[in-house]
Amino acid sequence: MKTVYDYSVKDRKGKDVSLKEYADEVLLIVNTAIKCGFTPQYEELEKLYEKYHSQGFEVLDFPCNQFGQQAPGTDESIHQFCKLNYGTEFSRFKKIKVNGEDADPLYKFLTNQKGFAGWDMSQPIAGVLDEMLAKEDPEYKKKPSIKWNFTKFLVNKKGMVVARFEPTESMDNIARRIEELL
Repeated sequence: MKTVYDYSVKDRKGKDVSLKEYADEVLLIVNTAIKCGFTPQYEELEKLYEKYHSQGFEVLDFPCNQFGQQAPGTDESIHQFCKLNYGTEFSRFKKIKVNGEDADPLYKFLTNQKGFAGWDMSQPIAGVLDEMLAKEDPEYKKKPSIKWNFTKFLVNKKGMVVARFEPTESMDNIARRIEELL
C-alpha cells in the first residue's frame, strides 16, 4: 500500500526531498498562498508547529498559485514573507500545482486518499466559496480536487492520510486530531 513516504518533493531551493525523511512523524500537509483571506492561518499553523513539534509533528507548506493567483512571487520571496509576517519555522517547499494534469504527484495521491471534506458553514466565507465554486461546477463537491488555499491533510506516523480539512475547518478540531495521533 502506498504512503506519503513513496513521494519526493522539491524544497524551495529546488533540491529533492524524500518524504521518508518524515517517517514516524505526524504531518500536516498544506497548500498555501500569501495573498488569500486564509493567509492569517499561517499564525495558527505556526502555533500548532511550536506546540507539537517536539512530540514528532511537522507542518509541510506547499505554496500554490492556482486559486485566484494568490501566491505570486518566487519561492524565496514567499518564504521571506511568511518568516517576516508570521514567524514561521516549519518546512516550506517549492511552489506547486495541486490540481489538474500537471498537479504534483504527492497531491494526486493525497486527493485520491481523501476527497472533499465539506465546508464548515458556520464560517461566513464558506457560503461565498460554495456559491463561487458551484457556479463554475455544480458537481464540485463530488470531486476530490483541492477547492481552495489552506486545504490540509493529516498524515499519521505510518505515512497514511487519515483526514482532510478544508480551509474553513477550526484549528481546534485539527489540534484535537493531531493530539490523537501523537
